[in-house]
Amino acid sequence: MDIKALLDRAKAQSATIATAESCTGGMIAAALTDIPGSSAVMDRGFVTYSNAAKMQMLGVLPETLEAFGAVSEEVAREMAEGALRHAGSTLAVSVTGIAGPGGSEFKPEGRVCFGIAQLGHETRTELVDFGALGRDKVRLKSRDHALDLLWQALSGENPK
Repeated sequence: MDIKALLDRAKAQSATIATAESCTGGMIAAALTDIPGSSAVMDRGFVTYSNAAKMQMLGVLPETLEAFGAVSEEVAREMAEGALRHAGSTLAVSVTGIAGPGGSEFKPEGRVCFGIAQLGHETRTELVDFGALGRDKVRLKSRDHALDLLWQALSGENPK
């Protein structure tokens, strides 16, 4: 992913970006802000590692967490929409997953859910099973996938 090209495309569209991150712990925002000039489009990043942070900072509903768990497309949707709403941005990406080690039969290591919310568009979610690659690789792949989702949104592409 050419992050500079992503930022240039966002700037050309007068887009602003917010991130809502759990398992990546700010890696997406860091990747964006590593590029000089990113302040023209990068608004803010929410690192919401705990369920309490997801509720307090992004407005994720306790009922959603109770019904589906933090690692779910439903929570990823509410995270992305909450970031969009609270930041006042035009585009937001969210990520919540199980980087490892660990996991369960129902939510294995490497399972990551993404949300992409954009003004004027329906929020999209996606579940990706990266597999038990180890914590570092799952987090890197999650970061890269989230950046790809931002690129797709700015390109008018629908990943599903």
